[in-house]
Amino acid sequence: MAMKIYTKTGDLGQTSLIGGTKVPKSHIRIDTYGTVDELNAHIGMVYDLTTDMPSREMIKEIQDRLFTIGSSLACDPDKDSHMKIPDLKESDIVLLEKEIDRMNELLPVMKFFVLPGGHQAVSATHIARCVCRRAERCCVNMQEQQIFVEPLVIKYLNRLSDYLFVLSRYLGHLLQVPENPWRPRL
Repeated sequence: MAMKIYTKTGDLGQTSLIGGTKVPKSHIRIDTYGTVDELNAHIGMVYDLTTDMPSREMIKEIQDRLFTIGSSLACDPDKDSHMKIPDLKESDIVLLEKEIDRMNELLPVMKFFVLPGGHQAVSATHIARCVCRRAERCCVNMQEQQIFVEPLVIKYLNRLSDYLFVLSRYLGHLLQVPENPWRPRL
């Protein structure tokens, strides 16, 4: 028999963190890991719209790291969950930086702000970037409220949004889509 997807335990607006602590579904911790989950879904769309194999491989790595981040955020830091939760590492950030540098070597120097668009892959990557920035802001909000969030999570999300911006330009370059400069009305 297949496992049921519904438990009915959240019908009254409560959910459990890893460790068993019940919190309202509106809790900032739930909102934050929900935003990371949303980001992962958008990055899945970027994967589906990307044909460049090195980028696809990197996107799969990123999706794995986002599950790691989601697991970290879903834990009650004050309770032992008795579960082995994967760790984010500084080397994960270094990998993003190396990929940013690799792609930037092939791109023209940016001389203007770029408007999102030109191809579905480019637009989807910009949407993922924006959701990534929101996830980062949620984590910073938790930190400001003295709710524990692993500092490496904030650093990773910050670098990931930079990666996604460069990836949007890189995909446009590979697709031979001209960048759309923002020309402010003066």
